[in-house]
Amino acid sequence: MKILVINSGSSSIKFQLFEMADESVLASGLIERIGEKKGHIKCILHPETGKERIIKRVELIVDHKSGMHRAVDILTDPDSGVISNSSDISAVGHRVVHGGETFHQPTPITDDVLAAIEKNIPLAPLHNPPNLDGILVARDLFPGAAQIAVFDTAFHQSIPPHAYHYALPYELYEKQRIRKYGFHGTSHKYVASECASQMGKLLEDLNLIPIHLGNGCSMTAIKNGRSVDTTLGLTPLEGLVMGTRSGDVDPAVHAYLARNCGMDIDSIDMMLNKESGLKGLCGMNDMRDIHDQIAAGNERARLALEVQTYRNRKYVGAYLAVLGRVDAIVFTAGIGENDGVVRAKTLEGLEPFGIILDPVVNNQRVREPLLLSSTESRIQVWGIPTNEELAIAREAKIVLG
Repeated sequence: MKILVINSGSSSIKFQLFEMADESVLASGLIERIGEKKGHIKCILHPETGKERIIKRVELIVDHKSGMHRAVDILTDPDSGVISNSSDISAVGHRVVHGGETFHQPTPITDDVLAAIEKNIPLAPLHNPPNLDGILVARDLFPGAAQIAVFDTAFHQSIPPHAYHYALPYELYEKQRIRKYGFHGTSHKYVASECASQMGKLLEDLNLIPIHLGNGCSMTAIKNGRSVDTTLGLTPLEGLVMGTRSGDVDPAVHAYLARNCGMDIDSIDMMLNKESGLKGLCGMNDMRDIHDQIAAGNERARLALEVQTYRNRKYVGAYLAVLGRVDAIVFTAGIGENDGVVRAKTLEGLEPFGIILDPVVNNQRVREPLLLSSTESRIQVWGIPTNEELAIAREAKIVLG
């Protein structure tokens, strides 16, 4: 069974094709700068095998439909040896950012599902429209394949009302659906399941705190295998300090900036999403650059590292209180998998709570599931690479039965 996974963004399409018999990757690609004068295509066929072949092109890609046609042309090229035609694909799994309160599980895409995704556009105006574009194009190009939607928000639909409600007038929830939804759910669910497997236990028997640290960052409290709280909220802006996003701020900052700096709501929103976080503090949002600047004596770079890891540590403490018993903490995503300094500073001072890293092991980059804690640690600490594309393919396979 071959399953194609599509992540359609505003100006890009990421895709991976899996052979689900052994979960091997047959092809992996990125089409970006859609709608610009020079679009970029990169596709790796049969990656990490003796037949690996890399295809790179620069050409005009007018829209998502054109981009998907390019991808299909590459995958079905007789020289690629990947698939003979589009009918070889059993299912297409689509990453959809926002499912609102409608979707608790991955679901086959029907006209009613498309209408519900469209209804949730106000909750994710930058993400749901291109997700819809990817679905509509894929339905035309793969008419014989099942189309499956996998929602970033679905895993967090188990969060109880006392954790997802904001203390705002209740009619804002009733009429505008303003509440915490959470994101990165596919990643959190994937690494939690992998952690349970590594520990030799059932996920539903574990309490875990997965920490997704990349350009976007989030943390989740998982109780008996179910999400009961998470740091991202109505939008992917709440919670931890991120690459360009502020995370938690005093809500009165908006009014202060409007009154005293003449900023309108759109410019404030752009600042909080695009010009804040690590970038706002030190001018850089790549943690590798920040470490280089710290070594060169840049105090604002040091401040950015301290602010981010302090916020991480504060939320770990909060989720220890929420869960009561914690079996493991799991680091994942670009920073979480590769940055031992951030991991160590995130857990610094938590030894009295039974969290003790092995400093030698923690200095390693995580290429596969790796136990980072010492034998003395009461709570295990793991580094586990995330694989959202594989997670989506697995969810699609489950939906197919």
